[in-house]
Amino acid sequence: MKRMFLLLICLLTTISITAQSFIGAWEGFSESKEGVKIRTVVSFADGYQAMTMFEAKTGKFISTNGGAWKLVGDTMTEKIEFDSSNPNRVGTEVSFKVFISDSEMGIVGQKMKFKRVDSGSPGKLQGAWLMSGRVRHGKEQMRDTSGPRKTMKVLSGTRFQWIAYNIAKKQFLGTGGGTYTTVNGKYTENIEFFSRDDSKAGLSLAFDFNLDNETWNHKGFSSKGAAMHEIWSVRK
Repeated sequence: MKRMFLLLICLLTTISITAQSFIGAWEGFSESKEGVKIRTVVSFADGYQAMTMFEAKTGKFISTNGGAWKLVGDTMTEKIEFDSSNPNRVGTEVSFKVFISDSEMGIVGQKMKFKRVDSGSPGKLQGAWLMSGRVRHGKEQMRDTSGPRKTMKVLSGTRFQWIAYNIAKKQFLGTGGGTYTTVNGKYTENIEFFSRDDSKAGLSLAFDFNLDNETWNHKGFSSKGAAMHEIWSVRK
């Protein structure tokens, strides 16, 4: 009995919070002073994350922030790359203690808890991506992804979010997101929020996609109906 107890203690002490356990999408709900239900969604990819608040019923955009993240023990540190409501935070680092279980996570000392939406599957495009080019009139036009002006997509297994921003200018340029699927070569976005036009919430857009190693070709029509062919590269 004593030996079994010691083995159990050893097993429990090896259980720790890992960065991999956060990968995927999480959501929590709160209420505004006016009684409006607010939905907060956080998506973690390897090294990058995005958190967005919007009205649960209408999809009206409220705010977004995110950037790079790392975990040491139970302390998460984020380097802010964009913050729509407080741009002065861009370029700063914030650290806080976190807790996590199979289905729930949160920040120690805060009331809101986030329920797991997915663990990074089943979508084939899970990860962080940077727009690295476009195809116009049959010709590739590549862009330098190392500059301060970025368009990033963070995808979990079921959720997507794109964010356009400029780190040097601490400028937020726009975002949109919701759920997605990848079936038979079709990438379909179901928009739940869109900072530039709240009326886009509820719209579904289907694209042809091709994934070749660390390059994602994305072809179809934008929310405005314009033809588009984008090239995305895995962010490292």
